[in-house]
Amino acid sequence: MKSDIEIARSIELKKIKKIAESIDIPAEGVMNYGKYIAKIPEELIDEKKVNLSNLILVTAITPTKAGIGKTTVSIGLALGLNKIGKKAIVALREPSLGPCFGMKGGAAGGGYAQVLPMENINLHFTGDFHAVTSAHNMITALLDNYLYQNLGVCGMGLKEILWKRVLDVNDRGLRKIVTGLGASTNGITTETGFDITPASEIMAILCLSKDINDLKRRVGEILLGFDFDNKPFKVKNLGIEGAITVLLKDAIHPNLVQTTENTAAFIHGGPFANIAHGCNSTLATKMAMTFADYVVTEAGFAADLGAEKFFNIKCRKAGLNPKLTVIVATAQGLKMHGGVSVEDIKKPNVEGLVKGFANLDKHIENLKKFGQKVVVAFNRFAEDTNEEIDLLKEHCKEIGAGFAVNNAFAQGGKGAVELARLVTETIANNPSEKLKFTYEDSDPIRTKVEKIALNIYGADTVVFNERAEKILKLAQNMNIEHFPVCIAKTQYSFSADPKAYGVAKGFKLKINDIVINNGAEFIVAIAGEIMRMPGLPKNPQAMNIDIVNGFIEGLS
Repeated sequence: MKSDIEIARSIELKKIKKIAESIDIPAEGVMNYGKYIAKIPEELIDEKKVNLSNLILVTAITPTKAGIGKTTVSIGLALGLNKIGKKAIVALREPSLGPCFGMKGGAAGGGYAQVLPMENINLHFTGDFHAVTSAHNMITALLDNYLYQNLGVCGMGLKEILWKRVLDVNDRGLRKIVTGLGASTNGITTETGFDITPASEIMAILCLSKDINDLKRRVGEILLGFDFDNKPFKVKNLGIEGAITVLLKDAIHPNLVQTTENTAAFIHGGPFANIAHGCNSTLATKMAMTFADYVVTEAGFAADLGAEKFFNIKCRKAGLNPKLTVIVATAQGLKMHGGVSVEDIKKPNVEGLVKGFANLDKHIENLKKFGQKVVVAFNRFAEDTNEEIDLLKEHCKEIGAGFAVNNAFAQGGKGAVELARLVTETIANNPSEKLKFTYEDSDPIRTKVEKIALNIYGADTVVFNERAEKILKLAQNMNIEHFPVCIAKTQYSFSADPKAYGVAKGFKLKINDIVINNGAEFIVAIAGEIMRMPGLPKNPQAMNIDIVNGFIEGLS
């Protein structure tokens, strides 16, 4: 079979205005970024049409390091829905350069279920990530300048600075740094650091804002630190929220592209789900729902991370109510959670597969707590045996979950017709209930974290360290305990231990820090040793990426 990039290159793309026309977007609403990419003004969202559309979430079991294939399944399902005559659009996050050049090599789907042009999408795309990076670091520079220019002026200093810098590169050497070294004209010597751009609060704000005015308001509310009277110091105290919004004025508009079968796709925003809330922008989701009867979207990593945050943060704030959740499973992932060594998960192993069902069952149990109707999509690989597939199919029947095999990677929309029919039949006959949240807005932040840890992860207890306890008190004093919470933890386990496969039980979840995302309006609780600036693996994907005879190679 051809590589992802060879398949992408073999597809004859349609002009983006033709793609827009196919879903009834007026030509005057298309802001071209070349021939095959466009931004669509957020003003075209129609809330009445949004309420009539069927939203489908795609999530997954706890992933292997190679992933489970949610993006491929999401795109494939949208292709399959179009194949059976439904008007369907997929809405996804933008890839980050960090994973593209680090572990993954790309995040635009795979095989014959991709969004195109994949090279552009995986690289600089429409510049949204760069706009977020620039906006975030512009705040940092203006804050540093404010402190430098007012050094020694009574009442103008800060006792504690919370705001750091971001860069869309996996660079562990930037996690902790010192700025302002040398001459006094170089600024104030400060210990600080970098997060990766998908962890930026600006990214979260972009993805949760209702419109440009809401974005500006949220930017102004970003908490930068505390003054010597312990009063919050925000972006609006610098008087720069307008300037920062100017840097984001184009980035706020959702990006329209196409799939390998020339159907429409929206790609917009990119917060990670292990350190942020893991969903594409609310605007892109609602834009897709304005122009399609069925919208497929995904939430990052497994259901304990992405889906939980999708429901408790994004849906809570945007008023969305998914009609169905699809959970993706692979034989390799199930075998890993069944105790099979990572080196052997491609080999047939019925015993390991069956033991791994417990991980799937726990995620389905959690999704049902949200009132979701759940179907299982088995993402098929070449090594998978019919015996393994039949065992999982029978298990899903026993627990009352719909089951379909997804072959979109190899066959495109044709390979997802079975899944598409299962999805439409389930929505028509037995859709999800009204969304049930894990916690109430009125619950204290501590209680919200505990409810997620105990009811979703399966922890016995939650322990907050001294730093986290301090921030909890600050949040209480700021009257923001009504904010939802976003737990940052490893994606490889229900616990904070990345090697605790299967279904971790009887563990203690340690909260080592809390970050107040006052503009995004949620609280980030950092569990275990999770890093907000990832590092690179021993053999990063950058070693495989090249340009040969004018063609990019190595992206996937």
